[in-house]
Amino acid sequence: MNLPNKLTVMRIILVPFFVAVLLIPGIPHHYLWAAILFGAAALTDHYDGKLARKNNQVTNFGKFLDPLADKILVISALVCFVDLRLAATWCVLVIIAREFMVTSIRLVAVDSGVVIAANKWGKTKTVSQIIAIIAILLFQYVQELISLGKLSSFTIGGMPSADVFAAAGYVLILIATFFALLSGIIYIVQNLDVINTTK
Repeated sequence: MNLPNKLTVMRIILVPFFVAVLLIPGIPHHYLWAAILFGAAALTDHYDGKLARKNNQVTNFGKFLDPLADKILVISALVCFVDLRLAATWCVLVIIAREFMVTSIRLVAVDSGVVIAANKWGKTKTVSQIIAIIAILLFQYVQELISLGKLSSFTIGGMPSADVFAAAGYVLILIATFFALLSGIIYIVQNLDVINTTK
């Protein structure tokens, strides 16, 4: 297994640690640690593809596993957010439905000997989700510091920081949902020939 593929596998391995840190009660600064773990996992997404292209190590295994690892990481975070009431359930369901649809098409294509690589819209979707997740985790960490008395409460534009952060998080999830829908539609349109020939 080459280095880019090892980085992709590492992204998947980090997921249970991220979920544990985020959900197990009593862990000090758990939102910060969750943001760090998620950010580290997200960085592997940047470097695995970059190294694969630079060193001519692009493989079918990598093309298949890389987007799958992205889905596992992001969906795990969003499901945790629903549990923590940090994301709207309907947004997460839309994102998950899109991922199931794209993955199903990819698996059918692979079974027919066709490997569909991620396109730029898929990457845009992933970046919007990563930004939303990290931002929300950091917002919550600030509120955690306030609740622990380590940071004084403050307002933004006359509104309590908690309300502003909640609204900002909701908007970021909405943006991520929009790009999930858009990229899904574009994905289907661009791969109609593959879909029609893999029966």
